[in-house]
Amino acid sequence: MAAKQPPPLMKKHSQTDLVSRLKTRKILGVGGEDDDGEVHRSKISQVLGNEIKFAVREPLGLRVWQLVSAIMFSGVAIMALAFPDQLYDAVFEEESVSSKTPIRLYGGALLSIALIMWNALYTAEKVIIRWTLLTEACYFAVQFLVTTVSLVESSRIATGAMLLLVSRVLFILISIYYYYQVGRRPKKV
Repeated sequence: MAAKQPPPLMKKHSQTDLVSRLKTRKILGVGGEDDDGEVHRSKISQVLGNEIKFAVREPLGLRVWQLVSAIMFSGVAIMALAFPDQLYDAVFEEESVSSKTPIRLYGGALLSIALIMWNALYTAEKVIIRWTLLTEACYFAVQFLVTTVSLVESSRIATGAMLLLVSRVLFILISIYYYYQVGRRPKKV
């Protein structure tokens, strides 16, 4: 007696059936536009979100500059809070300061900016990176102007203050360079 072979399995080709594919995608809720106008190709990308639009092509050295800035702001802030006399002496080469309160307030403000710099170091959002770079550039510009006016009023030129002025101009240029580099539109591939 010959063994009877089972009939071949019939497969439904739902992936090639366009109506069936559209029904499946409609049930899953993918393929159409969402509230933001994005078209998701899968349920996973719909749930997790599309991070491609937030990706920033970072200029070379940006994260190093952010780290250096955060360390620099933190260091000067701690020095202004803990040792206001020494900070004033290092910049203006004067041994006595009439009141330590303004220098300590300056240290508190710097510490606040330093916290922003540390948080910006860990973000990938273009807007936040640009705002922190603009904050740095504005801070350095204001510090440059205030130091220049103080030197002109006292009619003395201190070596520490001149070094501070030159470094501030350099820091302004670096911050503005990265600000514009992060803001550039990426080249289409």
